[in-house]
Amino acid sequence: MTDTLIASVQAGFEAKYCYAPTGVWSAPGRVNLIGEHTDYNEGFVFPFAINRHTFAAISLRSDSVARVSSSFSDVVHEADVTAIARDAAHDWAAYPFGAAWAIQEMANSLLKEFEATGFDCYIESDVPVGAGLSSSAAIECSVALALNDLWSVGLDRRQLARVGQMGENVIVGAPTGIMDQSASLLGETDHAVFLDCRSLEAQSIELGFAAEGLELLIIDTKVAHRLVDGGYAARRAACEAGAAALGATSLRDVTVADLGRAKELLDDVTYRRVRHVVTENQRVLDTVKALQATGPRSIGKLLYASHESMRDDFEISVDELDTAVETALRHGAIGARMTGGGFGGAAIALTPIEKIGEVSLSVLAEFEALGYAKPDIFAVSAAQGAKREI
Repeated sequence: MTDTLIASVQAGFEAKYCYAPTGVWSAPGRVNLIGEHTDYNEGFVFPFAINRHTFAAISLRSDSVARVSSSFSDVVHEADVTAIARDAAHDWAAYPFGAAWAIQEMANSLLKEFEATGFDCYIESDVPVGAGLSSSAAIECSVALALNDLWSVGLDRRQLARVGQMGENVIVGAPTGIMDQSASLLGETDHAVFLDCRSLEAQSIELGFAAEGLELLIIDTKVAHRLVDGGYAARRAACEAGAAALGATSLRDVTVADLGRAKELLDDVTYRRVRHVVTENQRVLDTVKALQATGPRSIGKLLYASHESMRDDFEISVDELDTAVETALRHGAIGARMTGGGFGGAAIALTPIEKIGEVSLSVLAEFEALGYAKPDIFAVSAAQGAKREI
């Protein structure tokens, strides 16, 4: 599949721009095993890169024009690479343009005489869009890695993760954290990235799913979500307000033991938002410990507790996600939860291999009975992070 997509993205580039690309870079999507909405609160997350990728074929130009196109749109988006700004006309191309803008910002802070040249870029991907698997970060990271190479900037992978986040915050306008880009750039086969979003210290933790006869099923509900809508921003604002009321720099500094005081000080909605983040941070720590001590079959209750917290305290689940989680658990999954920013997207179900058929068929039947759109169900494995393919 990888070789096919590499050949396809090369051919697409040549068809669009009438010459061959300098190279092809790839970056994987990610699934977050646990740790949702903790990243921008300087907390802990535990994602892994998945075996679904975005491929970017890129060549530099001699002028300052940046052109971006893809297999999923006929439009060629164009901008002056030295004057990229937030613009609704960029549409999805705001992600690669954002990476190009941010890498210049970081390069200019490190190099006294850096001047970017334009580029042509063509993108193809098998990361599902709108499923909460970070198709956006996969675009950002593939382009950032390519431009880092072609512009000879010399940023390391942690800096490139920051590049992706900066571009998404400023040019796309989504107030996201750094988890997605970190997973896409730092991923390793059969490992998840235990990331401290305050220090950006990352530790690779072995998952051991295959050795235990487990697979992680993705249940893409086909309910598309948009992180630039008011729901995400409102929750981030509630977290910041809760931290301030508690005298903390961020919710990272609030512990489970502080929740009693928080309940007295905060209104009900803000308290529940705070409680989710505080308990989710602890669940991430508990999941890492459990994996290391007793293996992946011991984390199921933590996964479901995370879903309950997102459903009831953070209120970012939807009926389709709840249905997917509950049905998967009834039919043999060890643990299940919604994953991603919420308001749609995908659920995950850690499932014994012998139960995959039953779980998948049961979810499909339940969605059909309830009149929901047919979900896309597939297994993912933990994969290597972004790299140059050719």
